[in-house]
Amino acid sequence: MEKSSSSVKLPNIEKKSSGGEEQPREKFHATNWKSLSKKEIQKLPPQQRSKYLAYEPAPKECSEAMSAARKRLKELEKSKQKQQKPPPYDEVIEGERHTKIIGQLKAAEARNRIRLMRLRYQNNRSSEVNHLIGCQPTALKAVRLQSLVPPSPDKIYIRDLLVKNERYRVNSLLEDETGLETARLLT
Repeated sequence: MEKSSSSVKLPNIEKKSSGGEEQPREKFHATNWKSLSKKEIQKLPPQQRSKYLAYEPAPKECSEAMSAARKRLKELEKSKQKQQKPPPYDEVIEGERHTKIIGQLKAAEARNRIRLMRLRYQNNRSSEVNHLIGCQPTALKAVRLQSLVPPSPDKIYIRDLLVKNERYRVNSLLEDETGLETARLLT
């Protein structure tokens, strides 16, 4: 690593206390840049006074009361954790079943909403196309528009035209990479 060419020396920060335990990192505490006397603080307008006092350290009684309240809350939480028992296995299984059923219900509701939205869109589209076809000035233009833009899409049914033996023969021809079945010598 290269050493920086700066001549500024930073103070050494001790990471371990004398007991060998790590000290928690210091938190940033915002403070006022100016220090005002009590008389000067009293002379400030109320808004500026409240802003100034917001960044002053809390009085000794307040800080003691806050630390005592924090200790009480931590003790209360520890006692609750000690008293709280893990739920029985049956309740856990029942809860998992319940969440699974709720998930399935929500999925079914979502599918139903999507299906209804699709049907509504198709109905609106077909009624608009029928309206456009009906508003054409001549019958020829109406027939032409109807053939180009059908009101409802026709369902396409694809059926297999090959029987089992023909399907087997087509598959064997498709899988023949060397061309042995299709290569013919004409002499």
